[in-house]
Amino acid sequence: MKAIVYQQAGLPLNDPQSLYDTELPKPQPGPHDLLVKIQAISVNPVDTKVRQGNQPDQPKILGWDGVGIVEAVGDNVTLFSPGDEVFYAGSLIRPGTYAQYHLVDERIAGRKPASLNAAQAAALPLTSLTAWELLFDRLQVGDGEGKSLLILGAAGGVGSVLTQLASKLTSLKVIGTASRPETRDWVNSLGASVVIDHHQPLAEQLQTAGIEQVDYVASLTHTDQHYPQLVDIIAPQGRLGVIDDPDMLDVVPLKRKAISLHWELMFTRSLYQTEDMVRQHQILNEVARLVDNGTLKSTLNTHAGTINAENLRNAHQLLESGRSQGKIVLEDFD
Repeated sequence: MKAIVYQQAGLPLNDPQSLYDTELPKPQPGPHDLLVKIQAISVNPVDTKVRQGNQPDQPKILGWDGVGIVEAVGDNVTLFSPGDEVFYAGSLIRPGTYAQYHLVDERIAGRKPASLNAAQAAALPLTSLTAWELLFDRLQVGDGEGKSLLILGAAGGVGSVLTQLASKLTSLKVIGTASRPETRDWVNSLGASVVIDHHQPLAEQLQTAGIEQVDYVASLTHTDQHYPQLVDIIAPQGRLGVIDDPDMLDVVPLKRKAISLHWELMFTRSLYQTEDMVRQHQILNEVARLVDNGTLKSTLNTHAGTINAENLRNAHQLLESGRSQGKIVLEDFD
């Protein structure tokens, strides 16, 4: 099968070996696996972080978001059958979706939204799972009545879904951050009540909007840069959710206000084979239902062409520029 791999970490993207085309054996499903023929994929920050910093012993297939058709199933599979269309975000410790065929545990896959094509659906799994788990499993916002949520980085992949979930499924007052006119418009269109600029002092902008403090913060990017401001604007007994990778995060300043800190990593359930691993199957099916009834929309913003090494290098470069909006998707093989 065709696959795109890397073997040397940290190579610049203008080096063809940073991601290159190859041929690999078609994988065979284990007991709980679906063998999926890949139709579309998207790129995520985790793709670039692993490529830059993880040195593999052999050529490694990156990619976690995947959409495709189930070609075969393992002996213990009960949730899907060959021919089913699925979407999912995969496992951090298994080969990725930059390949014509991919194995995924059925418990972390969902049915593809019927109203979306493969490219549109590929934009959703990892970000939807991260946003859903952060909002409902970690921050535990409930219905959010009378409460407010600040989303730091609301125009990105996770932020684009989180803004929709919070504004459509809860009563939270949703404040998003975005710094460019086009991203501010995007965040507004997704349902944010207020949009502020994360390059400017946060407290002053919130006060201008009539907001003294916020009850919840979802910090999706550059947490270490904004951390002192976040501690300042979170209400006593508020909650801070984090998904990025700050070099250091001192929790002591949270004590005075009894602010709780919540880490979200979408891969935790599959990494540790937790008892509730099937919850990701359930979340993705609910996301598909909400898409199909018009509540949620795909956050696909850039279609980067067919799935090959050159297009993936370009997609990684755009993602690393920090100027991408929504999700970057690739579709079909040459």
